[in-house]
Amino acid sequence: MSKVTRRTALGAISLGAVGFAGYQLRGQADPLPSRPPARTGNNPVVRENGAAGSDQWPVGRDGTKGVTDALAQIQGFASTTSVSHGESIDFHISSHTAQMCSIEVYRIGHYGSLGARHLLTSKSVSVTPQAKPDPMPETGLIACDWPVSWSLEIPKTWVSGIFLAVFTSQDGYRSYTPFVVRDIRRSSDILMIVPFTTYQAYNMWPLDGRTGKNLYKGYTADGEMGGNPERAYKVSFDRPYMQSGFPRWFDMDASAARWAESAGYDITYASSIDLHEGRIDPSQYTAIIFSGHDEYWSKEMRDCAEDAVAVGTHLAFLASNNIYFHIRVEAAANGAAGRVVTCYKEAPDPEPGEAGPTVRWRNLGKKHRKAEQGLMGVQYNGILKEPAPLIVRESKHWFWAGTGLRDGDKIPDLIAVEADGFNPSMPSPADSQQTLLSASPYIDSWGRGRTLQNTSLCEDSQGTLVFVAGTFHWPLALNDPKHLSPHVQRATSNLIDRMLTPRQKK
Repeated sequence: MSKVTRRTALGAISLGAVGFAGYQLRGQADPLPSRPPARTGNNPVVRENGAAGSDQWPVGRDGTKGVTDALAQIQGFASTTSVSHGESIDFHISSHTAQMCSIEVYRIGHYGSLGARHLLTSKSVSVTPQAKPDPMPETGLIACDWPVSWSLEIPKTWVSGIFLAVFTSQDGYRSYTPFVVRDIRRSSDILMIVPFTTYQAYNMWPLDGRTGKNLYKGYTADGEMGGNPERAYKVSFDRPYMQSGFPRWFDMDASAARWAESAGYDITYASSIDLHEGRIDPSQYTAIIFSGHDEYWSKEMRDCAEDAVAVGTHLAFLASNNIYFHIRVEAAANGAAGRVVTCYKEAPDPEPGEAGPTVRWRNLGKKHRKAEQGLMGVQYNGILKEPAPLIVRESKHWFWAGTGLRDGDKIPDLIAVEADGFNPSMPSPADSQQTLLSASPYIDSWGRGRTLQNTSLCEDSQGTLVFVAGTFHWPLALNDPKHLSPHVQRATSNLIDRMLTPRQKK
C-alpha cells in the first residue's frame, strides 16, 4: 500500500490507499489491553446453535394472518430495547377485539440454516383494544400508555442475542416485536450493536392514513403522506413498530447475526440504547460490529465508539449512512429512561444542551469538526436510484484474499439503497492509514448524476482497524438468499479473522 499526502488525496479520491492525520479522537490509550486468543468455534454461541432450530414463527404458519396498523388486529411493544439475565421485560399488547393471545419467544441465529430457535410459549394472555394516542401538538410524539399484558424474567441460561416476541391472537393474527438479551458481564470476542434508535426514527406507527409520524414524515390533514412539515421531532419506543412489527431495515441485522453465528464467532449483543446509557465497556471486546443501518447517534454513543478505538478495540460498520444525525435520548413522561429519541434536524432545537443541537453530525462544530468521516474514514454521500455493482480496488490487499477478485472486477448489485464515500474536504481518522477497497460509480436519486461509493478500511499506528462497507446490501449479502455473495462472505471473514488475531507489538 502506498501513502500519499493529504494534498495528493484531494486529487486522487477513491483510487487506493491514503494516509494522513485529521480529527483527533478523545485521547490516546495507555498500553493496549492484551486480548485473549479468539474463541471462534468454541464458545456459548456455537453450543447454542447446536440446539434444534425452528421456522414456525413467520406469518402464514398454522394459518396465521398478518396485521395492519389501520385494523390493529394484534400489536405490541416491549418496555425496553435490551434486557439482562434475571431482569424482567414487559410487553404491552392491544387487539382489535377482546380475546386471548399467546406470546412465543424466539432467538435469531443459525440453527442449521433454520434461522431461529423457539424458547418458550406463554400461557394464554387476555388482551383488549387500546387507544391510539394522538401526536403531541408541539413535537409530534406518539406514546402509548397501554397496560402490561405479560412479563418475562430472562432465564440465566439464555445466550445473548437478538430475540423476537411473537404475538398470535385467538382469531389467527400474528405480529412481532424485537429485543436484545445482553450479557455485558461476559467479555466476548465480538459485541454486535443492534440499531434501535434508527429503528424508531423510521417507525411510522400507526400507518393508518391519519395519525402516524416518524422523524421523516407524517400525514397531512387530507390523509396524504406529507414530509418535513408533518414529521415528528420526537419518537417514542412506547408504541409498536408499524404493520407486522418488524422494524425497517431489521433484515440487515438479522442477516449479519445469522452469518456471524454460522461462522462460529464468539459474540454477544447489545442495543444502541445500551451504548448511549453507558453499559458498554469497549475494552472488554476485541471488536465491535455495527450490523445494520445505524444512522441516529447521541454524543454518548459516539464517545463510546471513539473510546473503543482509543483502547484498541476494532470497529466494523457493515452498512452505510452511519452516525449521520445527532440525537438526544430522553425519558418518557413517566420517567422511564431511554424511551424517546429526539432529533430536530433543520428545525430550531429548543434545548440543544452541552452536546449541541440535534442536527447532522457533520454540521456540529466549526469546519465540520464532528463529521462522521472523522471516526469512520468515509461518510454518507447519496441514495441510489437503482442498485449498482461494487467495483473492486486494492485486490491484493489481505481483505480480498481468497475471493479471486482483481482490480476492476464487479460484484453485481452490491451497492444499493444508500452509499458512503470518501470526501477529501472532511476530517479523517487521526494517525491512520486508509485503504479504499472499492470505487463504485452510481447514479443517485437526487439527479446529481455520477457519485462514487467507497468501501473503506482505516488502520491506526496501534493496529486498530475501522471498517465501513458503505452500502446497505453488504449485510444482506452475508446470509439473505436473495442477496447472497460468496465474495462478500469471504472478505468479511478475512476482516473479522484479522481483527481477532492478536496483533504484533509495533
